[in-house]
This record gives sequence, C-alpha cells and structure tokens, in this order.
Amino acid sequence: MASVRVLVVDDYEPFRRFVRSTMEQKLGVQVVGEAYDGLEAVQKSEELRPDLIVLDLSLPKLNGIEAARQIRKRSSESKILIVSQESSADIAHEAFSTGVQGYVVKAYAGSELSTAVEAVLHGRQFISSRLLPFAQNAQGPDCLDDQEGATSVARGKVGDTLARAT
Repeated sequence: MASVRVLVVDDYEPFRRFVRSTMEQKLGVQVVGEAYDGLEAVQKSEELRPDLIVLDLSLPKLNGIEAARQIRKRSSESKILIVSQESSADIAHEAFSTGVQGYVVKAYAGSELSTAVEAVLHGRQFISSRLLPFAQNAQGPDCLDDQEGATSVARGKVGDTLARAT
C-alpha cells in the first residue's frame, strides 16, 4: 500500500495527526496532504488527486456531505472514507448517497480505521460498528445490514459481505 496517496481532512489538528500516524505507520500509505475545511478539501482533492480522502463531516466553510458531493464531481477516481463524530444512521445514509465508500464513527477510529481503509481501498464499503444496529433498517441501494457476531462490516459492490472487523 506504499503507493497509496491519502488526503486527510479534519478541522481538529490532533485528530489529523492521529489519522496521519495510523495511515503511515500501520498501513504504510503516503499522506500527501491535509485540509482544515471543506472548501480546502475540494481544492486539494482536485489538485492532489489522492487515491483516498479521509473526510470529517463537521467542517468549517463547507460541511463534509457537500464537500463529498463536490469531490465526486471533480475527482471521481478518489475514494472517500468518512470519519465523523456523527453516529446518526440518517446522516451515514446521506453520506453513502453522495458516493462515499466508508463511514467510521470517530469513537471507534482506533479500532476500525485500519480495517475501513483496507476495505475501501479494495473496493468494498465499510460501516462502523456503532451504526450496524441502525443499518439493519436502512433502505436504498447500499443497504448495509448486520451479520450475527459482526461488529463492523465491509460490503462488496454486489452486496456480498466480504470482510469483518471485531
């Protein structure tokens, strides 16, 4: 994964440091840029063309949902992984509807971030364990439902459960 290029977007600098450290040390990916707000995220995604964008939702100037929409239009080849404090199933569903490939609740980032990144980079969707109970009732093309014993599930493009993290 050393050739994987990542853009980290979060308005809280200590969390950006945590993500950078996890990415570089545990996964061996290259963090090519950081952004503080949604507008900067859109600009840097277009400029840097990263393979993966780790994106917060609560951002100044342009929220993460709108930033993801704009990034999809301008840098459609970049994959997006949301990492947010927001644990609402409705907001996660809205994020997936923009074309993001994964969603991790920040409280679980220490245990789920690496698994989520690997899943997304391999073309699978990932949803945080915090959201699995709510995802059972999700409707839509990317319905992510719980599997007994799974704490978080990564799903393939065709809906098959492909990976689990405990």
